[in-house]
Amino acid sequence: MPLRVNNNIAAINSRRHLNANNKTLTTRLERLSSGLRVNRAADDAAGLAIREGMRAEIAGLRMNVLNAEQGTNLIQVAEGSLNEVNAVLIRMQELATQSSNSTVNDENREAIQAEFSQLTSEIDRIAQATIYNKQNLLTGFGNTITSASTVVTGSATSGVTRVNISGAQAGTYTFTDAGADSTITLGNGTVSQTISIGTILDGTQVATGTQVVANFDRLGVQVTLAGAGVAGATGNYVDGDLSGQNIIVEQGTGGSFQVGPKDRAFNRIEVNIGDMSATGNNLNMTGASVATISTSRTTITQIDSAILAVSQQRGELGAFQNRLNFTIAYTENEIENIQASEASISDADIAAEVTSFTRAQILSQAATAMLAQANVLPQNALSLLQ
Repeated sequence: MPLRVNNNIAAINSRRHLNANNKTLTTRLERLSSGLRVNRAADDAAGLAIREGMRAEIAGLRMNVLNAEQGTNLIQVAEGSLNEVNAVLIRMQELATQSSNSTVNDENREAIQAEFSQLTSEIDRIAQATIYNKQNLLTGFGNTITSASTVVTGSATSGVTRVNISGAQAGTYTFTDAGADSTITLGNGTVSQTISIGTILDGTQVATGTQVVANFDRLGVQVTLAGAGVAGATGNYVDGDLSGQNIIVEQGTGGSFQVGPKDRAFNRIEVNIGDMSATGNNLNMTGASVATISTSRTTITQIDSAILAVSQQRGELGAFQNRLNFTIAYTENEIENIQASEASISDADIAAEVTSFTRAQILSQAATAMLAQANVLPQNALSLLQ
């Protein structure tokens, strides 16, 4: 290697290694102080893109858990009020039964009727006063089935005892029930679904004393059909009875819980609460009276139906609450595992970084010392000039 004065190649080489070691040292200091392996896109361009997508998904999932928890709280408010409505109805049943007995006279029944009327008003008051975040829950929450639906008004001939909706869109759903092949089609003009009920029928009808469910799961509609002799049913279903009948679903407010990170139907849980006021279609306490012995006996049946309606609604709310609890459980599992994946990309391995930092620190100190030695080399040329 020639002896030079103008260009000290050894010093330039030492400086280059010193700069590289200092850069490595700075990077390790940054990672150790922040705890992150990826602090900027240059650290891992592909990893940063993946990480940010995961972070967005985790943020959405965490909000989903919060949404589900608040949805559970909302349902508990409604269910708690219905528990009191049920208690009121039981007391009203006691009064109706008492008034139906000949040991009391009409003057006594006036006093009984006074309490009965107050209790009816209390059910209406509870329904109006059950509010969550300025939303009334018991006068119709979410999409509801209107009383104009012929499947309801025609239940005396079709044997329909109950229609449930879960996520059904607003609109008119019409049945096609030919009666020949034991299939039923339900559609709203946009989408339809055909199901076979041959396996759940006894010949061409629902077995005596039993009920079956025709589940149109793609539409979010479930129809309960009764056989002859079922308590509370005014008719029985025979293959073909639903032909031409309809279900009218009315658009309501609220009732939709976003429990997924994307705008997809399966990321939402639709909750429906009917009108649970005393004069509403579900309890149907209009005209209920205990003023005479005859009306008292009729009222007993009305109250039995109202208690059943409240119990069924509470059961549905319990099912929705269980769904939300399961949603919270699996979402938290998702958060945990996606967070682990994000951490594998983003987080610094402290042990490895400390090792690399120590190595870079030693090399930097060594390069500094060698740079000092390299700067002395040109002085050797002076000895040739002496």
